[in-house]
Amino acid sequence: MSLSHAEVEAQLTGPGQLFEMEEIGDTGVRTWKHAPQHFRALLEMSRFHGEKVFLVYEDQHITFEEHFRRAATLANRLVTEYGVAKGDRVAIAMRNYPEWVVSFSAVLAAGAIAVPLNAWWTEAELAYGVSDSGAKVLIADGERAERLASTGVPLIVARGEAPAGARTLSDVMGDVSADVTLPAVELSPDDPATIFYTSGTTGRPKGALGSHRNLGQSPMTLAYGFLRAVVLAGKDPGAASSVRRVTLLTVPLFHVTGCFSGLTSTLFLGGGLILMYKWDPLEALKVIEREKATTMIGVPTNAWQLMSHPDFGKYDLSSLTTLGYGGAPAPPKLLERITENLPNRAPSNGYGMTETTALAIGNGGPDYLARPDSIGLPSAVVDVRVVDPLGDALPPGEVGELCLRGPNVILGYWNKPEATAQTFIDGWVHTGDLAKIDSEGFVYIVDRAKDMVIRGGENVYCAEVEAALFEHPAVDDVAVIGVPHDELGEEVGAVIRLTPGQSVTPSELQTFLADRIAKFKIPNHFWFRDGELPRNPGGKILKTRLRQEVLATS
Repeated sequence: MSLSHAEVEAQLTGPGQLFEMEEIGDTGVRTWKHAPQHFRALLEMSRFHGEKVFLVYEDQHITFEEHFRRAATLANRLVTEYGVAKGDRVAIAMRNYPEWVVSFSAVLAAGAIAVPLNAWWTEAELAYGVSDSGAKVLIADGERAERLASTGVPLIVARGEAPAGARTLSDVMGDVSADVTLPAVELSPDDPATIFYTSGTTGRPKGALGSHRNLGQSPMTLAYGFLRAVVLAGKDPGAASSVRRVTLLTVPLFHVTGCFSGLTSTLFLGGGLILMYKWDPLEALKVIEREKATTMIGVPTNAWQLMSHPDFGKYDLSSLTTLGYGGAPAPPKLLERITENLPNRAPSNGYGMTETTALAIGNGGPDYLARPDSIGLPSAVVDVRVVDPLGDALPPGEVGELCLRGPNVILGYWNKPEATAQTFIDGWVHTGDLAKIDSEGFVYIVDRAKDMVIRGGENVYCAEVEAALFEHPAVDDVAVIGVPHDELGEEVGAVIRLTPGQSVTPSELQTFLADRIAKFKIPNHFWFRDGELPRNPGGKILKTRLRQEVLATS
């Protein structure tokens, strides 16, 4: 007999259970009672996994013990040689290398705040992140080091030559001893831990300031969602949790999905994490077979491209039991394709954001098969509601702005009190997404309130692209819109009214934008119009109408 959702939650969260909950003071916010209190506790716990392989990158295999020693060594060097103290910011800018993971762990173990920078950013965007965060030290790979050399901040370079005045990571690390210990620092759950930059709908990116509580709670939330789906499917949670989870990570570590759904959850669960230099479906097929990956985490695009590859049938994917994705709307045909090409697998979708330390709402197991258009139920420690423009809660079935509350909600935005006050109200984060909640508590995203395109899981804020296009003398008016795409979910499009007497080609505009915004933000589609762009009485461009018009003529 199948259990109800309430019965499953009661079973998993009862007294003495791993997912037992307790309230934080009298805030009404529930927290996982047995979660690590801070990252140092998580890192020290991970050492018990000893010689199990933690990180895989190409032909490199790094054990939990090796990772601990390297992270502890670097943490001590940051403290003694660079004067890094509790609360200082240390920026990390690199591809998905093992050195990213070691650097992230070392920074947090030293009590500093880790600032992962988007490795796809331009030199100007990277410089802004360094300046805004007030980074005391930079750790970058060779490619990023060239873009960061002019910041004047002490630079440590991994996998590449160090520019003048910088040092290589291996030089900084020196000898790694077996008896190394973490530097002395006291941490509490409310201490700040991370700054992840999230593009703003207007102006510069905002630094999302996460706490050690957020970081410690996140892997518990992921594990709870996994076991909830297992129990709902009528399977034994003990047997399921005894299978070692080996995760192929297809998204960047500088995103919260990669860092928290991938990295910290693997550290917590004692699994394996396979890193890729960049997403490549053929390489993914090879590595799943070679490393016997059980899970793939990414965006819907990754699952789609994996199954679309012409060599898909040539590799042994029998170890792969779970396909997890989020960060972008899943194409309706995706579940059908997974069922056809990877039968008896457990696809799952999830919803989270930088401000909720990744996963907050999840849909897996039989729930996902029954409601593929829903993002699922909130985690047991997360409260959800939809509100009207005045902030009043709406009844089931009505559309409003989705708001969330829980121990995963971040502290606010770094040095942006006004933006913090607008987004975080009485403990609730206002997501900017329009949603409805049905009578059983399942959440459905209806639309995005924010003016944003999600291209393959990357947020592209239209205002930023529009501002860059307006710098071109031939652009008199512009609207950036999302263009549907099977694999990426959306691509970026721009509708442009030219300045009278001026002309410009799409390729000229793309070249113009190349030094101004990251490559993934540059439009793939352009439409040129002679007349005014449609606007409402308040002067705002009617993008829904404009999108319908241009796509109908494409």
